[in-house]
Amino acid sequence: MMDNEKIDRINTLAHKAKSVGLTEEEKKEQAELRKEYLAAVRQNLQAQLNNIDVKEKDGSVTNLGEKYGRKKAN
Repeated sequence: MMDNEKIDRINTLAHKAKSVGLTEEEKKEQAELRKEYLAAVRQNLQAQLNNIDVKEKDGSVTNLGEKYGRKKAN
């Protein structure tokens, strides 16, 4: 998960982009921070999905992470 400082920086850059615009360096920083944020969101979602159990009609319980293969984080 990203720390609050990085999330605050993403928001600051977004507000600045809407008001006065960003320099090329700030655009690169914004792109990297967004990329890192999306990676964290995807990783958290994958972890949640891997821990979901589904009760089948026959009464058995299937773990989705085991059924569809737990992907290892890079």
